[in-house]
Amino acid sequence: MKRRTISLLAVCVLLAAAFSAAGQQGDVLIKNATVMTATRGTLENTDILIRGGKIARIGRNIDAGGARVIDATGKFVTPGIIDAHSHAMISAINEGTLSVTSMTRIEDVLDPTDISIYRALAGGVTGALLLHGSANAIGGQSSSVKFKYGRPVEEFLIPDAPPGIKFAMGENPKRSSQTSFGQGQTPRYPRTRMGVIETMRDAFVRARDYKQTWDDYRAKKTRVMPRRDLELEPLVEILEGKRKVHAHGYRSDEQLNLLALAEEFGFTIGTLQHGLEAYKFAREIAKHGAGVSIFVDSWSYKLEAYDAIPYNAYILWKNGVNVSINSDSDERIRRLNLDAAKTMKYGGVPEQDALRMITLNPAMQLGIDKRTGSIDVNKDADIVIWTGHPFSPYSRVETTMIEGVVYFDRNDDRAKRELLAKEREQLEKMDVNAAPASGGAAPRVPRERLSGEHDHLADVVGGNR
Repeated sequence: MKRRTISLLAVCVLLAAAFSAAGQQGDVLIKNATVMTATRGTLENTDILIRGGKIARIGRNIDAGGARVIDATGKFVTPGIIDAHSHAMISAINEGTLSVTSMTRIEDVLDPTDISIYRALAGGVTGALLLHGSANAIGGQSSSVKFKYGRPVEEFLIPDAPPGIKFAMGENPKRSSQTSFGQGQTPRYPRTRMGVIETMRDAFVRARDYKQTWDDYRAKKTRVMPRRDLELEPLVEILEGKRKVHAHGYRSDEQLNLLALAEEFGFTIGTLQHGLEAYKFAREIAKHGAGVSIFVDSWSYKLEAYDAIPYNAYILWKNGVNVSINSDSDERIRRLNLDAAKTMKYGGVPEQDALRMITLNPAMQLGIDKRTGSIDVNKDADIVIWTGHPFSPYSRVETTMIEGVVYFDRNDDRAKRELLAKEREQLEKMDVNAAPASGGAAPRVPRERLSGEHDHLADVVGGNR
């Protein structure tokens, strides 16, 4: 998807707003809200006290003490939304030259200035699993982050989140769309579905042997220290249960093959990503213990996606599978609340379980549910305040907080729009042919940069249009 460009001044304005928000650390009392906890039902006329970035108390008529008070009368409060499949803030998502690229890391290509972070916050999203693309049978190491827009990139990473890695099956890793090759260029293996699963099996055989060499060395059965292999080390972590596998795939036969492969090597798949045909083998997924992260009603965009049905989430939920709803898109990420609502329409998933599909369930899939994903005492204060019920298309996010700090505030956003409008006016009045004071030719301002550039930073940034 081609991103719209914004000027340096616009970025500075938004980042300044984020830094300002990030300076609002302190005790906060949210009063009189309808609180959708995701664990204990919905609580009417309820207060939430936040201290030190944590939820300290939940109840009625809580004394504010010296806390800043937010009056949420008539408003709804939910846990922050977590997107279990995102490519936001990643400057390069595919290293397509090899079939196995487990040595590469998303952490090395994070862009904390990506405007999609701010838009995600405006849609109530506080965290995400950032994944490589699906060019490889075994891709790179993923990152679990919180969208602390305006803060240093190191603060985005969730320090105690279990490490993950991206796998992929089907059309993408076998490169179905690549039909021509350069002169003398050999097509990259694999080119078939059976080649994809063989590539994975071969990698795990090599990783198992590599692990044995280190086990023998540590047990003093050998004296020569093995050479480190950055490709195989993450796969050894999978075998040891220390790294979660998040596997792209659509067809049920391929994903069932992957579960069998995992059981062959003695580990459990973390999540089946996309899983549009997962309803066909829901019982097998539940027995294996994998989670599934899906689209609700996005299909038929390629042949693999033709068998998707809108009742997928319901069938998985009914069979006891931990199911989450992801975006895989900088646009859909702003509307995950409405995707969750659709599961109530298609199958009748209960309201709280529908909410969990974008909050607690993805937190469980990422292994961060002890700190976030629900509104419970001692959890991180990752909280969203909505103008109305979050499943209503008429509701808007008013405030998004991460660990008690406001990272999106609609009123503050409106105030910044005036600055952006003034900047646009200045740009439109610039004489592109005028010479600079120091002499010489004036830098040419591309005409496309002077028209409509910031239109999307107003209402569109707010989530549901």
